[in-house]
Amino acid sequence: MSLQPDHWIRKMAVEEKMIEPFVDQQMRLFNQQRIISYGLSSYGYDLRVADEFKVFTNVFNTVVDPKDFDDRSFINIKTDVCIVPPNSFALARSVEYFRIPRDVLTICVGKSTYARCGIIVNVTPFEPAWEGHVTLEISNTTPLPARIYANEGLAQVLFFQSTSPCDISYADRHGKYMKQRGITIPRV
Repeated sequence: MSLQPDHWIRKMAVEEKMIEPFVDQQMRLFNQQRIISYGLSSYGYDLRVADEFKVFTNVFNTVVDPKDFDDRSFINIKTDVCIVPPNSFALARSVEYFRIPRDVLTICVGKSTYARCGIIVNVTPFEPAWEGHVTLEISNTTPLPARIYANEGLAQVLFFQSTSPCDISYADRHGKYMKQRGITIPRV
């Protein structure tokens, strides 16, 4: 497997619609205002977080159970700036819709701007032939409330291409998160 550079990502995004919408350069300003960067980078793509969030709450004393997930565990918020409470967690989704080729695996890591503020972004790999909006897991590890800015960069996707396609892809397995739209909660 080899890490793929910007010209490969650009080609795949344009010709194969691997990333939609695709931003062909690093965006650092919007309306003359500094933003957390997003778009094509040297060896990856910085995705944006959409304006939809599921912020976890303990109002109903529910238990987080991946086999029996209770929707009362969170509140739904649509906003330009989401406040994640101290030592808490939120789910969000990417603005971009991804279509991963059969011979590609991605790793997604949080951007350093958020990491330096104690905000950890956890995203599992995008497997070969997976497609959908990315559900983003955002942890506020600090004792203070944290701001997450919608429509700005949150995580970087790195693309690794194999010398041959896999035998059984995520699509072949009929993966439970295939073609997800919006924020997708745990499924068993």
